[in-house]
Amino acid sequence: MAVLPAPERAPDGDAVPTSLPALFISHGAPPLVEDRRWTGELTQLAATLPRPTRILIVSAHWEAAPLMLGATETVPLVYDFGGFPRRFYEATYPAPGAPDLAERVQAMMPDTTPVVRTDRGLDHGAYVPLSVLYPQADVPVLQMSLPTLDPETLLDLGRRLRPLRDEGVLIVGSGFTTHGLPFLTREHWRSPDAPPPGWSVEFDAWARETLARGDVESLAAFRDRAPGMPYAHPTIEHFAPLFVTLGASSDEEAPPAQVIDGFWMGLAKRSLQVA
Repeated sequence: MAVLPAPERAPDGDAVPTSLPALFISHGAPPLVEDRRWTGELTQLAATLPRPTRILIVSAHWEAAPLMLGATETVPLVYDFGGFPRRFYEATYPAPGAPDLAERVQAMMPDTTPVVRTDRGLDHGAYVPLSVLYPQADVPVLQMSLPTLDPETLLDLGRRLRPLRDEGVLIVGSGFTTHGLPFLTREHWRSPDAPPPGWSVEFDAWARETLARGDVESLAAFRDRAPGMPYAHPTIEHFAPLFVTLGASSDEEAPPAQVIDGFWMGLAKRSLQVA
């Protein structure tokens, strides 16, 4: 694991927060942690990032309104999946909670009162990518629910959270660029390297080109404009976290860096970083 430089210190000895980017990570199913290509890509990405003081992550696997904040304490993980080998239900990721960050987020939402769930642990959309990015589980983590699937509302949510980046907080949207599980074949379930279906390839190519233009308006209208729909996203919760990430950008018109591409089990694992 890359050794990062020690944080700059203020005269009083406190660490000076470094401005962090925001990420959208295609997190995959639990077995993705055993895919050497994906873990290598995430490890390399982590090595390029300043070390965060805390992490705020929104996962496709927690839809709840009003806005909820979980994992403020270190509690057991949420194994929100079925049909996998036992070892995936024995995974641990005892990251510290971030109650101070929960208070900060609450203060940024004057028109609503986020609900703090001290009993709600990290789900696999959170701990799977974080266990690769920060395997020592030594960075405090706060998970935030998806209060809606509406892209415009989620963009606005990201804008509200944007100042956290200057406080050393890494904002992560965790979903999947394509997630048409009902339309995968037996070949895809048997082999992660099976050729991706046409709808996944078409949607991913559209996402790549639209992101490269910085065309947030078209991305927000993906249900009507993107090829491969509705097969690429028969339900849209796995694309929704992207809009929190895009909203947290310091320049929404600037194209994000597309840091990971390719396919796994036929699904597009395109991931990005915004400055």
